[in-house]
Amino acid sequence: MAMVLLANSGTIMASAARMAVAALTVVVAVLSLAASGSAQLRYGFYKGRCNSSDVETVVQGIVKARFAREAPIVAYLLRLQFHECAVNGCDGGLLIDGPGTEKTATPNLSVKGYDLIATIKTELEKRCPGVVSCSDIEILATRDAVALAGGPAYAVRTGRRDRRQSRATDVKLPGADYTSTQTTSYFSRLGLSPFETVVLLGAHTVGATHCSVIKNSRLYGYGGKPGTTDPSMDPATASVYKKYVCPNVMSSDGNAVFLDDQWTALKVDNHYYKNLQLHRGVLSCDQNLYSDGSTRQIIDQLANNNGAFLSAFGQVLVKLSEVNVLTGTQGEIRKVCNKFN
Repeated sequence: MAMVLLANSGTIMASAARMAVAALTVVVAVLSLAASGSAQLRYGFYKGRCNSSDVETVVQGIVKARFAREAPIVAYLLRLQFHECAVNGCDGGLLIDGPGTEKTATPNLSVKGYDLIATIKTELEKRCPGVVSCSDIEILATRDAVALAGGPAYAVRTGRRDRRQSRATDVKLPGADYTSTQTTSYFSRLGLSPFETVVLLGAHTVGATHCSVIKNSRLYGYGGKPGTTDPSMDPATASVYKKYVCPNVMSSDGNAVFLDDQWTALKVDNHYYKNLQLHRGVLSCDQNLYSDGSTRQIIDQLANNNGAFLSAFGQVLVKLSEVNVLTGTQGEIRKVCNKFN
């Protein structure tokens, strides 16, 4: 995106200063909110609890090796953390196998990354059996993947325990066609403000969906009218999707669609917001945020300041990771992550 420089350098400096102060205020506010999480969690919870091993170093090493051969793991883990923490809190419920569990709910059928969590758990059980919870592994692994993908390096508190409950009927996640109001209302029940909601959806910078999600709603049947394309989508972008990515045939339903431009789809950055400004958002719920005046200004702010986005993104992930956690003697520490003890 081209940038036009104004002749009045004093105006530029004053404007830049105001933006810097605003960005700092936002980050400080998010930091203070994140700090109000469960008092039972703490930094370095596993120090000295895993014999001679440093738990966080072990997790980081395994995630780094996986990232080196499969960079999309960052998108898998971000989605896994959200689908985990948005349903009854960050309690490992999503990891449980079996009929009627969270994993079997329709929105979770395409969640990936379970095998990496299992690999980490197996290694830690060898070093210190019954010490590290599966829910903590999820949060640590996501953090490390985000940093490897160019995102912020942020600290997380640990000490979560795993819940002995997992029910598909509890899974209620936001829809791809949500309005801005529906989206912010959904996330408000997780304790996130509209600003934090827009920041969290920045995870779509490394996400992907399938043509089946957008063909009827945006490309070929907008508003329930056959052959109609969503007018809020940039016409050139819609044309590319219809011609090359998601042609109107059933065989294209499973084709992958990056939620950010392909050249930056594996990097955690603020390019997702720049696309919304250009009406190139893939999901209706994303583009609808830019159609709403209150969330549009947040998008404009984040699109213009990658540093502010990265700082806030780490802190919002921390806040999400502390939703409704179990600590102390609650729940259990599973021996394996996909079944209860």
